[in-house]
Amino acid sequence: MKTTRRSMISAVALAPAALAQSRIPARGPQLDATLVKDFVGAAHGNIEKTRALLEQQPALVNSTWDWGGGDWETGLGGASHMGNREIALYLLDHGARMDLFAAAMLGKLDVVKAAMAAFPGAHKILGPHKIPLIAHARKGGPEAEAVVRFLEELT
Repeated sequence: MKTTRRSMISAVALAPAALAQSRIPARGPQLDATLVKDFVGAAHGNIEKTRALLEQQPALVNSTWDWGGGDWETGLGGASHMGNREIALYLLDHGARMDLFAAAMLGKLDVVKAAMAAFPGAHKILGPHKIPLIAHARKGGPEAEAVVRFLEELT
């Protein structure tokens, strides 16, 4: 087969897409929507049900539910705005992706300060259900008092 300019350009143009596809692991089927909704709902305050559902389907740990209008929430997001430290730590121990709202509720001042340094104004971003970052910190209780004070200084 003769290599032409056209075949070379086509090969170079398609190479990045082929490489990207080869790096994406097989995902498996989509999670059942009812199971996702039950998990995210349970993670707001029911540790036993959260554990049982996660044992049944470990992939739920980073699943998200749209409550409507693009109000997406993870189990960690639910635990965080409810101030449920036990569930938040359990989910993080099982691979949940840490986010700024969980960090604020858990009193991780270094994480919150780093986020504010990197993205000034991030304290104004709203979390699930349009709950502000400072409300998450306040739900964290005594462990998050330093985060509350820091965020109050920014407003």
